[in-house]
Amino acid sequence: MLARAFHDDPVLSWACPNERRRPAHAERFFAARLRQLLPYEDVWTTEALDGAAIWAPPGEWHTSLRATLDFLPATFAGRAVHRLPIVLPGLARIDARHPRSPHMYLSVLGTDPAAQGQGIGSALLTPVLRQCDEDGVPAYLESSKERNVAFYARHGFRVREELALPRGPQMWLMWRDPH
Repeated sequence: MLARAFHDDPVLSWACPNERRRPAHAERFFAARLRQLLPYEDVWTTEALDGAAIWAPPGEWHTSLRATLDFLPATFAGRAVHRLPIVLPGLARIDARHPRSPHMYLSVLGTDPAAQGQGIGSALLTPVLRQCDEDGVPAYLESSKERNVAFYARHGFRVREELALPRGPQMWLMWRDPH
């Protein structure tokens, strides 16, 4: 589902420009990210599995060197490996801008294209953002689509910075203070 949700994503398209290979690349990427963050038990889905939100709790957004090294072969298998010299500096740029203060990190939010516009994304965000408000914990995300900035703004996120990836798309780094 996440591979379908992100098929037209500018950052995924930049990392894997081959449209035929992109679904398999995306499936490996999201499976690897899920394996990294599932132990923290902040993964939310709908009953129909047509939407998912993958969060990292405060202090756990950054993966270890070993996890990153395990992550790269799974993500950049086969012919996509030639993109590493472009993608790795971009990922490093994103990582360098990631806030160091404690926060909940929305790593992934996706809705199956057939179910978009039905409130699934908002429903998946609500329980974690409510908990952030109750606990006084901020939240952070990186939006890879400009059209999603307004969606996240409705949930209290504000753009902290715009970031251009090397020979790639723009990203919007967004922060939400607890309400």
